[in-house]
Amino acid sequence: MRPRSRIDYQLEDKFDVVLFLSVFLLTGIGLVAIYSATLNNPSASGNFGKQLFWVGVSTSIFFITYFASPRSFSLVSVPAYIVTVLLLVAVIFVGKKVYGQRCWIDIGFFNMQPSEFAKVGTVLFLSTFLSREKTNIESIWSIISGFAIGFIPVVLILMEPDMGTALVFISLTVVLVFWKGISLFGLFTMISPGLAVFSSMFGTVAFIICLVAIAAALFFFKKKLIISGAIFALNVSAGYLFNIAFKYLSPHQKQLIETFVDPNADPLGSGYNAIQAKVAIGSGGLLGKGYLMGNQTQLRFIPEQWTDFIFCVIGEEFGLIGSLIVVCLFFFLFFRLLKIAASAREKSEFNSLVTVGTLAILFTHFAINVGMTVGIMPIIGVPLPFLSYGGSSLMTNTFLVGIVANIYRNRKQYT
Repeated sequence: MRPRSRIDYQLEDKFDVVLFLSVFLLTGIGLVAIYSATLNNPSASGNFGKQLFWVGVSTSIFFITYFASPRSFSLVSVPAYIVTVLLLVAVIFVGKKVYGQRCWIDIGFFNMQPSEFAKVGTVLFLSTFLSREKTNIESIWSIISGFAIGFIPVVLILMEPDMGTALVFISLTVVLVFWKGISLFGLFTMISPGLAVFSSMFGTVAFIICLVAIAAALFFFKKKLIISGAIFALNVSAGYLFNIAFKYLSPHQKQLIETFVDPNADPLGSGYNAIQAKVAIGSGGLLGKGYLMGNQTQLRFIPEQWTDFIFCVIGEEFGLIGSLIVVCLFFFLFFRLLKIAASAREKSEFNSLVTVGTLAILFTHFAINVGMTVGIMPIIGVPLPFLSYGGSSLMTNTFLVGIVANIYRNRKQYT
């Protein structure tokens, strides 16, 4: 066995092999799945070639980002945020409408999705704001300012409307504020209204159970009665107002919520994708039906399965084993990002926040996408990172991972 040289140790010291290999393998599996998903679909016959091209572009972006100056990311954070917010405004007026959503801007050779690039701008700018020495996360002004930075894109994205991507930005904002150091009670105050709204979707009984749990949590925190009462009232109001707001949602948005609660309510309409996705995953068994042999995949039971339902292709053709390999690769990536974020805290809070923001984006995409294919999340159109077809998504995710690789490379320096 060849003894390890000094170059080997220098490479390990500067280049995070686990991080890179996780992304590389996931992207490769994505290409394999996209080829199968588009093989017998004439309208998508060129998608594999396009994705292969974007993999090449994204690989270049990764290494350019990896070798960039570590100071450049904080310097471009403000202009990056402003530009991406302006693009989100532009897409509402000039965007290409697909399935009732204006999420893309047609620039000829490429359909650009501004919400994907806005993730980069928001991560960088929010990390810059929260890492300032004068930012006190326990002050009301800092909390409001931080949430305003994260929620401006949310409002614009909901106007497209794109509920799935909006949830990613909400998750990103909450995670970054928490990582900055907000108390557990402060975090509970932020997320409990969302839990109340979620439970109200399932009826009065579920809503009451949720309120009882919230009351128990407030008792545990032992805050002043007036504070606990105000927070409890906020949660009651959130669930009640959701039921009022539901009446004013667009038919498409109502359908998404109703299908999530009961996919069998409209099995040939809005619930069709949810049902077919579970059939595809379940029919794969332990080892799958074999590559290019999946009935659901090759007979096109699920529309555009190369995008949001790419995990169904893997589950049907490669079975439980193939699905677990993909899930394990994601968790290798997540744990690596978490470790880098924790170690970066000592020398650069900005680097730590950017890394945990990247983790929040990728994990939220993963959780929603896999969740909706197995029926535990609503069908809200969120791609699976590195696997789903799409140039904007792949370039954005690769760029963010490239920043983290750069942070690892320069982890012994102060930035």
